Amino acid sequence: MSSKSFEILDKNICYDGFFKLVRYELKHTLFAGGWSDKIVREVLERGHAAAILPYDPIRDQVVMIEQFRPGALEHQNGAWLWEIVAGMLETGETPNELVYRETLEEIGCPVFDIIHICDFFMSPGSTSETTALFCGKVDASKASGIHGVISEHEDIQVHVISFDTALTLLNTGKIQCAPAIIALQWLILHRDEMRTRWKNIK
Repeated sequence: MSSKSFEILDKNICYDGFFKLVRYELKHTLFAGGWSDKIVREVLERGHAAAILPYDPIRDQVVMIEQFRPGALEHQNGAWLWEIVAGMLETGETPNELVYRETLEEIGCPVFDIIHICDFFMSPGSTSETTALFCGKVDASKASGIHGVISEHEDIQVHVISFDTALTLLNTGKIQCAPAIIALQWLILHRDEMRTRWKNIK
């Protein structure tokens, strides 16, 4: 197996606003041996995210949110997407701290016994962003309303739905955001385990 190395030949910041766009000139080793030609790529750098699926094991309900997303402006199903609670890490903040804070901000109730599912790249061909994914116990009866940070132009509608309804939305393609899809698929595999684990956690 060949060694894996890369060399950055040049790096320039093309734009620094809501996102940072960085232009790289680089080369890397090839599986067959030797080095690639010079490659030019632009990479979006916006930090790293964490997301959580709030689940009520007593009522067998999940809490999802719906909000406007500019990246889906031209999608045939519209720009309002069904998602799970998520946010971007602030300086010095851990992913666990982030999802606890964001759950209060986005659905209006606390989350308990936060369980790590996995970490993944969102789209490594074009962005450095990673997401730490979790599931946590909530009392879904306390989740409702419209939330969001006004200064960040957030307009978030809370949806409390049964596990079966969530699966129907998943299987019919109504849920199209990767963190929500991965978290729900994880819950399908671990639902009985979570209901047992969280049966007596207040």
